[in-house]
Amino acid sequence: MSEDRTGVFICHCGTNIAGTVNCQMITEAIGRTDVALVREHAYMCTGGQSQIVSDIQEYDLDRIVVAACSPMIHDETFRSVCTEAGINPYMIEMVNIREQCSWIQAHQPVEATQKAID
Repeated sequence: MSEDRTGVFICHCGTNIAGTVNCQMITEAIGRTDVALVREHAYMCTGGQSQIVSDIQEYDLDRIVVAACSPMIHDETFRSVCTEAGINPYMIEMVNIREQCSWIQAHQPVEATQKAID
């Protein structure tokens, strides 16, 4: 059985996420785990889609995690990205760090960042 190759993609959502949550700290913390790739992007749902496709192919990723906004908004967007890149569209997990971390703890950036890392 081959090793899982997970890519983690962290969206800044402009200042919606990055205005509260320290995305670089998330990247550094996740980078110390056994994932194959961690990447940040200002807007993962727009300009970041082509980067994800490229990274899936370049790093031979077979699953991805997108830390961004609500999956109610972009779940299908990133499933389509997986399909385009040639991996199973159900091998994606969306983590809502906008509403669940940044917005809910807008005046607590340290706590919001730690919650996003966790």
